[in-house]
Amino acid sequence: MKYLIEKDKKRRKIFEFFEKKKLVLKALSVDKRLPASLRLFYKMELHSFKRNASATRIKNRCVITGRGRGVLKYFKMSRLQVRDTFFKGLLYGVRKSSW
Repeated sequence: MKYLIEKDKKRRKIFEFFEKKKLVLKALSVDKRLPASLRLFYKMELHSFKRNASATRIKNRCVITGRGRGVLKYFKMSRLQVRDTFFKGLLYGVRKSSW
């Protein structure tokens, strides 16, 4: 599982590096005041980025185990780890529900 965590960290780093440049190119490619040939050039430039520079390649993972499913955004942990840490008394402000 450790390699998946490292892979996700690498993707996040690449995305952060290219994020501003992609936003600028996207804004320029839809600007109607520019000539069509220049807008096409910016679109081609936008499509030449690495796949890992996309935000959709980033996956939320548990910071403790690296589990990719059932991750709660608020805690950045999987539901299993949230449950275990809650029962150990390490999470504050969480109450066990019963009805």
